[in-house]
Order: sequence, then structure tokens, then C-alpha cells
Amino acid sequence: MRTWSRWLVAAASLLLLALYVTPLWRIQLHAPQYPEGLGLRIWVDQITGAKPNDLNSINGLNHYIGMHAIDPHDFPELRLMPWLLGGLIAAGLLVALIGKRGPLYAWLQLMIIAGVAGLVDFYRWGYAYGHELDEHAAIKVPGMSYQPPIIGSKQLLNFHASSWPDLGGWLAALAIAIGLTIAVLEWRRAVRVRGIQRDGLDHSGFPVIA
Repeated sequence: MRTWSRWLVAAASLLLLALYVTPLWRIQLHAPQYPEGLGLRIWVDQITGAKPNDLNSINGLNHYIGMHAIDPHDFPELRLMPWLLGGLIAAGLLVALIGKRGPLYAWLQLMIIAGVAGLVDFYRWGYAYGHELDEHAAIKVPGMSYQPPIIGSKQLLNFHASSWPDLGGWLAALAIAIGLTIAVLEWRRAVRVRGIQRDGLDHSGFPVIA
């Protein structure tokens, strides 16, 4: 890997530090009785309301339709994710120090796997909360489920729910994009160098003298 590639990989790794202090995902709920909206923020180690009382308000609404209360303590992932994130940061810095393409590819695969696993877990969580309803709930709508969208918007009774990456999620995507760009550029460079060497030229374009 070239020197500037290694510096960019290190920068992408350090960019992930921002995920400790910025939310990864946001869920917004809008309805006529809540014109200002209600929101959730999912962080690497906690779930909070977008505003101080939003989480309590959402749990109160969920109680009437039979959904479980959202309690951050019920999510073991929130205790594991800070350590996994720290491992990805350390691994990225090690890749920058080693400066080899193989470790770079492995690091990128780990980051992509972590991202996909996070989305799958988010879907699993949303499915469970939206479908496993209390049969004794005050409000029951036959055939209705309340699973929030993973990405995009959805109408849930009189609530318009939207789900999008928050600042931390976009920064994680940027770190992956930087890593992928470096990987592609370094791979293309390696292919070009192999082609030059196969044609009997050195890096400067002069014939190789045996």
C-alpha cells in the first residue's frame, strides 16, 4: 500500500471513534396529536428519546396497542457493540501500520459484516416488537402489526414512522466508503504493476535487464 493509502485507512479507522458520541440510527413518529413528533435515537451503547421524554411517551403509546416497553437494558447488543467497535478501530490502525492489501480486505469484510449484522439485528428487534403483541391490550386491530421500517417510511395507524441513519450511521458508511475506495485503487495498482512486470518493464517503464 502507498503511504497516502495507509494514512487514509488510519483516518477512516479514527473516524469510527465518532460513533461513541453520535447516534447511529433515528426513528421518528409523527401524528396529528403529536405535531412536534416523537423520536428514538439508537447509539452504540444506548437507546434514548430524541427529546427528554420521548422514550417514555413512546412506551406509553406502545402499552395501549400491546407492544413491549423499549428498555435499553433488554438489549445485550448494546453492551457488546462498544467492544466490537473498539476492535474494528484497532484493526484498522493495525492495517494502516502493516500496509498490506490482504489485511485491508479482511478489515473491510469485517466492517461490512458488522454493518449487515447490525441491520439484521435491527430488523429482528423491530419484528419482535411489532408482532409479539399483548392479547389483552386496550387497542387491538385485527391483522395489524407495528414493525417500524429499517430504512424509509411507513404508516402505522395514525402515525407516520420513518427510520434513517443518524450522524453516526453516515460516518460509519463514510469510513467503509473510504476503505473500499482505497482497496479498489490499491488492487488496480497491483494489477497494473503485475502487467508491467509481465511485459518486461520495471515501475519506471524501462525494460527489465536480467
